[in-house]
Amino acid sequence: MVVKNRKQTGKTQATQADREKSAFVVPLSGKSRRTGKDGKGSHGFLPTGLSSIRIKLGLSPSAFMKLGITLLLAVLAGYLHWYHLTLLFENDRHFSHLSNLEKEMAFRTEMGLYYSYYKTIIEAPTFLTGLHMVMNDHLTEYPLIINTLKRFNLYPEVVLASWYRIYTSTMDYFGIPTKMCWSINRGEGLAPVDSCEGMGDPAYFYVTIVFLLNGLMMSLFFIYGTYLSGSRLGGLVTTLCFFFNHGESTRVMWTPPLRESFSYPFLVLQMLLLTYILRARNPSKMAMVGLGISNVCFMLPWQFAQFVLLTQVASLFASYILGYLSPTKMQSILVTHMVTLGVCFLLMFGNSMLLTSFYASSLVSIWAIIALRDKFAEAFKPGIVTWIMQGLAWFTSTVLFKFMLSSILGVSDDAHISGLIKSKFTSYQDFHTLMYTCAAEFDFMEMETPLRYTKTLLLPVNVLVIALIARQTVQDIVKFLMEGKKASEDDDIKSEDEDESEGLEMTAKAELVYHSLQLVSFTVLAILIMRLKLFLTPHMCIMAALVCSKRLFGWIGERVKLQLAVFTIVSIMAVQGIANLQAQWGIIGEFSNMPQEELLDWIQGNTHPKSVFAGAMPTMASVKLSVGRPIVNHPHYEDAGLRERTKLVYSMYSRMPGETVKRNLMKLDVDYFVLEDSWCIRRTRPGCSMPEIWDVEDPQNAGNTPLCSLMSKNSRPHFTTVFENSVYKVLKVPKVAKEVR
Repeated sequence: MVVKNRKQTGKTQATQADREKSAFVVPLSGKSRRTGKDGKGSHGFLPTGLSSIRIKLGLSPSAFMKLGITLLLAVLAGYLHWYHLTLLFENDRHFSHLSNLEKEMAFRTEMGLYYSYYKTIIEAPTFLTGLHMVMNDHLTEYPLIINTLKRFNLYPEVVLASWYRIYTSTMDYFGIPTKMCWSINRGEGLAPVDSCEGMGDPAYFYVTIVFLLNGLMMSLFFIYGTYLSGSRLGGLVTTLCFFFNHGESTRVMWTPPLRESFSYPFLVLQMLLLTYILRARNPSKMAMVGLGISNVCFMLPWQFAQFVLLTQVASLFASYILGYLSPTKMQSILVTHMVTLGVCFLLMFGNSMLLTSFYASSLVSIWAIIALRDKFAEAFKPGIVTWIMQGLAWFTSTVLFKFMLSSILGVSDDAHISGLIKSKFTSYQDFHTLMYTCAAEFDFMEMETPLRYTKTLLLPVNVLVIALIARQTVQDIVKFLMEGKKASEDDDIKSEDEDESEGLEMTAKAELVYHSLQLVSFTVLAILIMRLKLFLTPHMCIMAALVCSKRLFGWIGERVKLQLAVFTIVSIMAVQGIANLQAQWGIIGEFSNMPQEELLDWIQGNTHPKSVFAGAMPTMASVKLSVGRPIVNHPHYEDAGLRERTKLVYSMYSRMPGETVKRNLMKLDVDYFVLEDSWCIRRTRPGCSMPEIWDVEDPQNAGNTPLCSLMSKNSRPHFTTVFENSVYKVLKVPKVAKEVR
């Protein structure tokens, strides 16, 4: 049983214009009433301040009240999601009762690496000193000095660290306590530890901000579903679908410091703004600026964002090819993407992976194709052939341009992505590819996932929605082809009014076509890499809102019938959805990792602060975070040089001779190697143990006993065992061996 002893710590047309102004208001029926001089409408009294806001928005009192209700419901959805995340995280780890060291150990793998830079900045004498330290880091890839802000997308940690310093200094100035600490009796012969709660605790502050941001994301989801479907009921459906499929939609409650926790909420905002732009005939400059800012906020925290934006511009380009998006609007969106890519390139200190990405090449390719649209029209008859040729031109030029830029700039950091994609469609294997594909999250989507979607009706509802949109799209394509054929035979020329009405009709369908194509893109990504279902599931929740859309389901009949049908669907969803939530609430645990705590305590007390460590990537993140020792490898696998360093370190788990491995470690100036038997024997599936992975890379030694097995029994004559417990064994690289180098 845990015992707490309290310890106080101080620290054009009017209707169209109205529709675009009231972007998040459910479409209304009836005439708007005139507002009097005192700000009163015939619907009742509004305070003067609210009345002035209503007038500026150009809304009737009724529409303004409905907007207010929508926003209140969005806030409620956000609060419930924040509370849900906080509850799950606390239940899983008993985080409030952990010591500082245990909280840090709970952030494993990449999480610990990212959090270590937040810790560096808040513990530095000044914020600028801490920023200089992370921009001139010599601990992460010893003996190299690297700009981690450029390499690791650390802007979230920089912002949170600045907020933490401002918050604590302000509270200290006014003498307001910021945290409460207790002495925790852990039992089982373990020494008591201090545990702190409150925003003054660095880890508590960090995870609280992450969960607040993701609570805000749920508010955006409600607004998004409402706006897309034209009904607050659609926002409710989106929110409920997300909760009912929560385990498939996000993992922020288990892994707060991961990049997607900071980045994904801004993608939701970006896609909401994009929907508004697609719906509006003439989107305002402010909408484009908002799209650009949300783009930057999405890209800066996460190196993977560029691949998601690639699927977005590809889906938009397909919408353009089919005629649902005008060249002018498409070019405006492209310019916004190009500008934000340039801004991110500058803020990332010239990170070349941005310029050599498929995303950057795709933007240039699409721009060129749109600019040459008249040439395509001259070379090919309007219709399917033109569409196919434009698609082929985009794909070919994007690939060629990407590899040409990579060759010119000498960038190979993203070569592992090409290898990963190649391995999905062929039998290609190498060390780095297997390091990814042997992890379950990078494997193909498991068969149980579609089954789980079906049990909550998420998949059937999406299939129905996509089928209706596809039916309308096919009808539009057939109509276009038939009219094009008739026009070429009869030389028929349409009036300007007919062209304008057709243009308005196509614009109205653009958002539906884009969202459908985006869903298809996310589906392909999720099938290839299971981890990416974190994009697919939320987008399926968004698309589910369209069951409330009169545009798609007006054939059901009057409004009441449609609402009854939606409530019936939601009721069936709730059967499995509530069971899923109860299963999440039933996860009760308490974090404890005594073997690693013993290891870190030993390193802290028995090694020099400048001693250099190597070992498994997750453990190295903890060594850097908790004891501040230099390390030579870490879990951020996106850099070509780091991948080669890790390969040298992991030769300990190969079948190579001990002398060869020792020389590999000598090349990296390693003083201590942390050996873990689990890495030697763990096997996620056939061919996926570390020795088997090395057999692909080092076939000449395939028949030998793995070196790690020999080292676990006797580390001599190549190394000296200086620490050992049930999980870890620390091997010291002999001084003489280092001098030979």
